Amino acid sequence: MEAQYQRFMPFLSFHGNAEEAMNFYAEILPGAKIESIIRFEKGERGDEGKVLNGILSFLGHKIMFLDIEVSVECPSFSWATSFYVECKDDEEFDAVFNGLARGGRVMMGPEAVLHFRKVAWITDRFGVAWQPALKYLQA
Repeated sequence: MEAQYQRFMPFLSFHGNAEEAMNFYAEILPGAKIESIIRFEKGERGDEGKVLNGILSFLGHKIMFLDIEVSVECPSFSWATSFYVECKDDEEFDAVFNGLARGGRVMMGPEAVLHFRKVAWITDRFGVAWQPALKYLQA
């Protein structure tokens, strides 16, 4: 059976540190791995050696990465858009939370909210917002 093709995926644009971000997320996120990195070559519209297209996968999903040319103004990430990560247990939640918070900013939590045993809102060191969550066990 052919692997399912993901037709919709987040695409994150960085200003020269996309590969650093990919390595950081591959270390922090459960089961994450860098699937591919294509780099700008000399003469292409981009800074030579930087990420033209990178793909990171985790939890069955893919995120694409790009480095915007240093000479081009790159918009900042905003916490108005965030990645929700539902963790399977306390250990996974703590690893994701502590990893993403390292060098970043904790905006909320971790705390119990409604049907979540733990939930947090973090802006990581790259400015990307995340919401790790751990639901109460259902009866």
